[in-house]
Amino acid sequence: MSKNALMKKKHSGQITGTDTIVINIIGYILIGFFALICVIPFYLIIVASFTSEATLIRSGYPIFPVEFDVQSYALCLKNPISIMKAYGTTIGVTAIGTFCAVMMASMTGYVLSRQDFPWRNKFSFFFFFTTLFNGGLVPWYIICVRYLNMKNSYLALMLPLMFSVWNMIIAKTFMCGIPQAITESAKIDGANDFVIFTKLILPLSKPLIATLSLFSALAYWNDWYNCMIFITDEDKFNLQYYLQRMLGSAEAMRIVAEKSGIALPSVPLEGMKMAMTVIAIGPIVLLYPFVQRYFVKGLTIGAVKG
Repeated sequence: MSKNALMKKKHSGQITGTDTIVINIIGYILIGFFALICVIPFYLIIVASFTSEATLIRSGYPIFPVEFDVQSYALCLKNPISIMKAYGTTIGVTAIGTFCAVMMASMTGYVLSRQDFPWRNKFSFFFFFTTLFNGGLVPWYIICVRYLNMKNSYLALMLPLMFSVWNMIIAKTFMCGIPQAITESAKIDGANDFVIFTKLILPLSKPLIATLSLFSALAYWNDWYNCMIFITDEDKFNLQYYLQRMLGSAEAMRIVAEKSGIALPSVPLEGMKMAMTVIAIGPIVLLYPFVQRYFVKGLTIGAVKG
């Protein structure tokens, strides 16, 4: 039944309970189908991580577990102390960096959303301009290492991702939808800008905070590039870079063995890739359901306002 026909029936009072049930069933089926499409890749990764390397090479990723094997996890977790250190680094950097990133994006967005701030358009253009042009990798590296002394520092894992123009634009757009009368009435009552932001704006921006937190947490959790550039101390490697180095070392050993003819134990590279994915993505997958409702609402409001 077309949308126009449904609208005509609605205005004429002809939509019955049966029509509503049918529409709901169709909607649930479509949503369930799309949700299944999104879940299947994660399911295949988990199944492949517990499948033997020979089966993966011979038959590809199986739908159901075949030749159950935990060798991939055994190799990935062969040095549990290093894994725990990498996890600790990633969790600490993600927690501190996410808090700072959310506060910076929300505070900047609040200032630029204020109608009484005369330079808000100029600053908005300045921030947007940085998304189009940058100084390049070499000057950025020289500034971070030579002048900011960020070599082998945890700051090198936090500062480069601490401010996101995209998150700031979302915050600004969201806060433009908050009535200015709230700010004006608080000003009349004698509240300063910090009190207004912390006591009034932030409680009204829970969907925004959840959205920015998820964006920032994903960026910090998945980052390996900054660790590769700035960190040489193995005790400060984050999880993503540690796993990437482990996989690179295993693949290099296999290539050397093939070219030199030296017999080495078989390394399940494909299975290790899947196991590393499960190890690295687990906490984020567990976190997402708790912020999903705020995440969807924050994106919707931030997208249509302004």
